[in-house]
Amino acid sequence: MKKDQRVKHEFNYLKKQYPRFKQQAAETKNSKLWHIEAVIRNKIKDLRALQSASLEDYRQIYDGYVELLEDVSVRLLSHYNKINKTEYEFKKIVGGNFRAYLNSGIISVLVTNHIPKIVAEEFGRLLPDNPKDEYPLARKMKRKFFLHLGETNTGKTYNALQRLKQSKNGVYLAPLRILALENFERLNKDDVPCNLLTGEEEVRVEGARHSSCTVEKANIQEFYEVAVIDEIQMTGDSQRGDAWTRAILGLCCPEIHLCGALNAKEQLVRMITDCGDEFEIKEYSRLVPLQTQGAHVKFSDVRKGDALVAFSKRKVLSYSAYFSERGIKNSVIYGDLPPEVRRLQYDAFISGENHVLVSTDAIGMGVNLPIRRIIFTEIKKFDGEEFRYLTSQETKQIAGRAGRIGIYDVGYVACMEDDISFIESRLEVPDNEIEKAVVGPSEAILSIGILPLKEKLALWSTREEALTYYRKKDVRDYILVLDKLRPYNLPETIEWRLMMLPFDVNSEALLNQFICFVEECFTLKAEKLSKPELTAYSLSNYEEYYQKVNLYYSFSKSINLDFDEQWVYEIRKQVSDEINRLL
Repeated sequence: MKKDQRVKHEFNYLKKQYPRFKQQAAETKNSKLWHIEAVIRNKIKDLRALQSASLEDYRQIYDGYVELLEDVSVRLLSHYNKINKTEYEFKKIVGGNFRAYLNSGIISVLVTNHIPKIVAEEFGRLLPDNPKDEYPLARKMKRKFFLHLGETNTGKTYNALQRLKQSKNGVYLAPLRILALENFERLNKDDVPCNLLTGEEEVRVEGARHSSCTVEKANIQEFYEVAVIDEIQMTGDSQRGDAWTRAILGLCCPEIHLCGALNAKEQLVRMITDCGDEFEIKEYSRLVPLQTQGAHVKFSDVRKGDALVAFSKRKVLSYSAYFSERGIKNSVIYGDLPPEVRRLQYDAFISGENHVLVSTDAIGMGVNLPIRRIIFTEIKKFDGEEFRYLTSQETKQIAGRAGRIGIYDVGYVACMEDDISFIESRLEVPDNEIEKAVVGPSEAILSIGILPLKEKLALWSTREEALTYYRKKDVRDYILVLDKLRPYNLPETIEWRLMMLPFDVNSEALLNQFICFVEECFTLKAEKLSKPELTAYSLSNYEEYYQKVNLYYSFSKSINLDFDEQWVYEIRKQVSDEINRLL
């Protein structure tokens, strides 16, 4: 068959099929419209391939198919709008996207072209290119920063807190609840009435105008005379760094003290300068020198005042059991321990009741202890993604806990199995500079009503920062929570509050407890949440139960539910005492 005859034959075939497809489209139900749309699009593609001036009524048939496709697509879009409670218009979606529409269909163009374009425009309108502009109250103020930067255990935070004590009102922002608790007690002991505000408790002191908080609880709407932000190098942390960045950019305070590692200096200067604020830098050096010991340390070499550092709870408990079996009293510290238990363990070591400390790298942040010698039992750690060697900053943070002014003239650092030269090299090499501060999603994202919150967060995370010295927070945990919340069709403001709750979403037990609370609150409409129950009595069970009680507290507070606050404090005390006994 000649080419012209073949083209005419295929065109006549499509022409004859048109009435049948028109009838089929009219009879197709909503759930099957996507299929008939795809079939019609394919027929239009066939017609475009046959286009020829010699074909009579070609334009009429082609236009007929296009009109039929539009009719089906409009119905498909209407069905989509009804299900998703949206009001997208066919012409606005197809305009400028006609070729993509013919290739992939109305819903595909909506999701991959139209919605991202609208969201990008809304992001541009509602979210400033520069994160500092999200805090207009702070931008109206003239602020001065005092940067206390240097090595661990050099008095940086102590000096900043002296200024805080002299102020009429102020705030201390801590990386850990136990540090917030420690300075809450210190300020009140020094006749500076102070409140304690963390994700797990609120302790209000009569007449208090100062607050000691975890950094996530910073109130950027309140005016403070003096603020102290501890462990400021955490602004570069992918999981929590946004809390430090928010405090730096957003605190309404004319005098802000930043305490932390020297490798944060250049990044902090960039941020402060960009805000138009002033700064002074004071660099700190150790008064008690560190001295490495070349010989490998054996367990039998461990002496009073030594702290062994491992990088897993399992190893810490194993080493602790080893010493206990030999009559050597020891304190234990690791990440899962409740702050109350950490305090008891710290106190036993400080008093000399326990001769040895066995800890993970949780020891590296904040609390100063009378440690004679730090002993690294290993030089690799699992960071959540891979086993890797310790960084110079991590090594210095841990090793720097050895030696304490007024107790030891020298702090010693040793290794148990590996060559001390690795530790020596890490102590000598300059730390990698923090090149970018982490920023989190702004609550302004709730004003963008086009997509579910989960999808908006995903798009936000892929949106490039206009300034090169900021980077996006890892929002995988948020997205996991929002995915679990999807079946409940909650208002975005509630989803936002729930995704911000401080619990380990990677713990199956805690995630299941979270979903149980969601079911009770939003499906069963309970006025109070059921109290978590302890069903087994191992150390891990008690630690998990403690976290469930914390979740009961924070969930109830976030959604403004009535709950038994007194029970929370009492049960946490009982559980902490039991964990301490088991240790």
